[in-house]
Amino acid sequence: MLIQNLDHLAEKWNNKDMLTTVIGAYPKPSYLKITDWFNASGGTDTEYPTKFYEDEIKKMGDNVEELFNKATKEIISDQEECGIDILTDGEVRRENYIHYHCRYLEGIDFANLTEKVARTGNYKCWLPTITSKVKAKKSFLVEEWKKNQSLTNKDLKITIPGPMTITDTIANTFYDSDEHMGEDLADAINVEIKRLVDAGCKYIQVDEPLFARKPENALNFGIKNLERCFKDINNQSIEKITHICCGYPDKLDAVDYPKAPLDSYSKISKALDESIIDTVSIEDAHRYNDLNFLKDFKQTKVIFGLVKIASSQVESKEEIVSRINDALKFIDTEQLIVAPDCGLGHLPRDLAKIKLKIMVEAADSF
Repeated sequence: MLIQNLDHLAEKWNNKDMLTTVIGAYPKPSYLKITDWFNASGGTDTEYPTKFYEDEIKKMGDNVEELFNKATKEIISDQEECGIDILTDGEVRRENYIHYHCRYLEGIDFANLTEKVARTGNYKCWLPTITSKVKAKKSFLVEEWKKNQSLTNKDLKITIPGPMTITDTIANTFYDSDEHMGEDLADAINVEIKRLVDAGCKYIQVDEPLFARKPENALNFGIKNLERCFKDINNQSIEKITHICCGYPDKLDAVDYPKAPLDSYSKISKALDESIIDTVSIEDAHRYNDLNFLKDFKQTKVIFGLVKIASSQVESKEEIVSRINDALKFIDTEQLIVAPDCGLGHLPRDLAKIKLKIMVEAADSF
């Protein structure tokens, strides 16, 4: 499968050896008056991550779609200007990358908020509550993707929260275990992924940062439920991606914020390589890993985080090139895709562009 996918990418991008992408979120323009994890009081640890979204949408009035489309065009244009190969829509419609998707699932009550300790005990917040069996409803990502893909000649990646990550960031009064909850979440996600595949979307990324925070759960049932998200997706041109970051800070330039254990990737790398996932996205810029675990990826590509997403410090081209060379001691050039650590929502727009342009220059030197 790796060889087929690499052939597809090589043909599409004129034999460019090292591709670049972004992970998901991008700075929202100031005219979008939506509270998200990056600008809320308390930052990503905000007490009410979903409470204000619907009212804020209403306050933007009848031209809300026009504003979303304008913002998406700007975000895609920025990425094209920087030379990014595989783009995202910047998750511009979302209050955060998890709960936006949950709004379109049956069984989740956004009016009934429940207090919960989240992020493996790092903070308390009030979250939407699962009150009955989770199921997919009508499609919502397909029309977004089609509209946004029409704005560029490059491939646009779609990003979706994974089952294990959703279970940690939602309250539950229905399921007897995270594993069983994850099974139904995966089935609901699978419905939307199949719709995206039918629409022509080729890059589908399911985000599972909880794999890094809870590697034992990832091994016991998380990877199985991740695969369930892609059940019966047999189209060889589809890139099945998972992103596994180690945790956001609550603000730009925060120091010593809680991160997942440094050995998390090495605990799950072999199991991921043996899964149906084509590409695994990891962070490395904020905190260097022992890269020996990259040897475990025999058939899997790696999206390698090389830009700090919560630091105003700008990485030099030489610094990024050096770290790419460190990674290439363990995997082949064709397996490596260059990216920031995670979403760019904490960064001012101009700073995000500066960092991406330098990152692309570094990748182009290989």
